[in-house]
Amino acid sequence: MAPTKPYKLKGHVIVCGYGTVGSKVVDTLVEHNMSFVIIDSSPEPVKKAEELGYNIIFGDGTSSRVLRDAGITSAKAIAIVMDNDAKNLFAVLTARDLNKEIFIATRSNDDFIREKLVEAGADYIVMPQKTASKEIVKELIGIGVKPTPST
Repeated sequence: MAPTKPYKLKGHVIVCGYGTVGSKVVDTLVEHNMSFVIIDSSPEPVKKAEELGYNIIFGDGTSSRVLRDAGITSAKAIAIVMDNDAKNLFAVLTARDLNKEIFIATRSNDDFIREKLVEAGADYIVMPQKTASKEIVKELIGIGVKPTPST
């Protein structure tokens, strides 16, 4: 892995977590020709991102130093999509502290944590399990599955 270097971008997006959700966020950013920096603390995703030529920092997305290296003070938005609600919450707090104007999008797996993310300063929160289950039920209704009658 290449050594971490500070990025000097402006108006970019920081993506904390390059797992399943983070890689989809990055794919969409690439489709829209948007500049971004990825932060991840696992060697495999970092290696994959490096091979694709992406701006990547091997580090912890909850760290002020790492977020500064990713250009948090000049970033337009941050997508905090690690697969750990506690880390996401801490990253939201840290990001909001470092840049009062940044748009913060994050994910949550728990309603209680969702409330805390709002209090911490998240602007947009997605709950993948709820979104997925609603989409599945919508499709089931679409193919004609009927509700069970009440007794």
